[in-house]
Amino acid sequence: MHQLAVKSFKQPDETMDLSGHGHRDTVMIDGRPVELSEFDKGWRWSNDVKPIAGTDSCQVHHLGYCIEGHLQVHMNDGTDKDINAGDAFDIPPGHDAEVVGDHKVVLVDFGKAFDAK
Repeated sequence: MHQLAVKSFKQPDETMDLSGHGHRDTVMIDGRPVELSEFDKGWRWSNDVKPIAGTDSCQVHHLGYCIEGHLQVHMNDGTDKDINAGDAFDIPPGHDAEVVGDHKVVLVDFGKAFDAK
């Protein structure tokens, strides 16, 4: 049975620096991660996360909501999609992504939470 749970991103369970161009904060709810990510102008997965992940493209499933900014996703199959503030998204594994424009991107990501159980 699930119990009422509330966690604040002001006190995340985990924080990851993304090569100085952003960060990801994670809170655990019922054993599942919920992530708040901020990517600065100039951030690109292949430049800032690939060295950490050690894969040619992002192999994580992302299901979430864009709070702020403009992110362009490049799938391995050549498909490109734009994600803007106010958009919900579902990004399968096998992609690169980059911040477009002069503003940071802020996302809430539930993908790992739904994949976990």
